[in-house]
Amino acid sequence: MSEVCRSLRDAINKDILPWMQLVVDRPLNFRVTDDILMRTASKAKGRLQVLALINCVRITDDGLLRVVAQNSCISKLHVPSCTSLSPEGIITAVKFLRQTNANLNSLRINGIYGIEKQELKTLQELINPNLKSKPNQSRIFYHSKFPTLLHQETYHSIDVDVCPRCDEVRMVFDCPRLVCGKKCRGCDVCIPRCKECGVCFNGICEVEEAACVDSLCLDCWLKLPKCSFCNKPYCTEHAGLQQRLAGSEGFVCDSCHTNFIL
Repeated sequence: MSEVCRSLRDAINKDILPWMQLVVDRPLNFRVTDDILMRTASKAKGRLQVLALINCVRITDDGLLRVVAQNSCISKLHVPSCTSLSPEGIITAVKFLRQTNANLNSLRINGIYGIEKQELKTLQELINPNLKSKPNQSRIFYHSKFPTLLHQETYHSIDVDVCPRCDEVRMVFDCPRLVCGKKCRGCDVCIPRCKECGVCFNGICEVEEAACVDSLCLDCWLKLPKCSFCNKPYCTEHAGLQQRLAGSEGFVCDSCHTNFIL
């Protein structure tokens, strides 16, 4: 902000609208501390509606609670992979938000260490007090693991569940292959899946390796562009790792670029 013109800086600082949805993701996520978060959130003047901290490993329970205490209108609280947060801190934050307003309807906590089944049940009851009276939720697929935070509608108010196979609290996925039904429902530790489309590897489809070392089904492997050296594709999530060649429309993977070009 210090490098933009004064008129633009003043306009943004005085207008709370741009600050009502605070999303911190790469590459700033590793730099944000409790104090920086507090100063940034204060620009919303207590009217923050969305707080999305993606893999912000330096944010602690104290920092989160300080922001929540001054912004009771938060309706979306997304803190996936914020590994310095504890289940107890998240429960405290959610309790405060539910006591001060009934708008909190979306909680993302995948990657928070040590969440037990009882703690998940507490969060589910806080977010959905009438959960038993609601219809069955929609299925969630592995290839929807990284949805656009603010624009994708979802019926899942909490992103984690109890895996029916390992009984651990993790993200639980359904298989998009209709013939599987609920047989292949489980976390990605219990049920290996295609990184691209999310189908399970149950012996029906061939498993292919991507340049990013993820696994792909044969159908997805055939559709994706390949490295000019090793003939391996990147999945869509890691396509940014492609190394473009001068004077060529193709690319090489990071490994081949290191081994054969540098």
